[in-house]
Amino acid sequence: QVHVVESGGGLVQAGGSLRLSCAASGRTFSDYAMGWFRQAPGKEREFVGTISFSGGATYYGDSVKGRFTISRDSAKVYLQMNNLKPEDTAVYYCAAARTGVARPGVLPNYYPYWGQGTQVTVSS
Repeated sequence: QVHVVESGGGLVQAGGSLRLSCAASGRTFSDYAMGWFRQAPGKEREFVGTISFSGGATYYGDSVKGRFTISRDSAKVYLQMNNLKPEDTAVYYCAAARTGVARPGVLPNYYPYWGQGTQVTVSS
């Protein structure tokens, strides 16, 4: 079993920045691709981005390309969010999938392990 925990959410003004962190414990962290998703009230869960198990490849959803960056070290994965917009307001989730492929999946059901989510609110 893998336990995933996000942190770093909060309230920020439009144009500001925020960094989310995610830790996954219980198995070898470097075996897992890590994805970020978000869900706003009344909307479906949306793919934000993902990073391969090695950290060598990252992929992003169209709505965040050029503004968000995913990185990882030996213990955590990070989501750096710049130039935030009110439409980025959502609960952000971190998810893990044990895979050695270079390009992890972008659908929620690709990831069996999920955190509880952290709220990000961007005021206009």
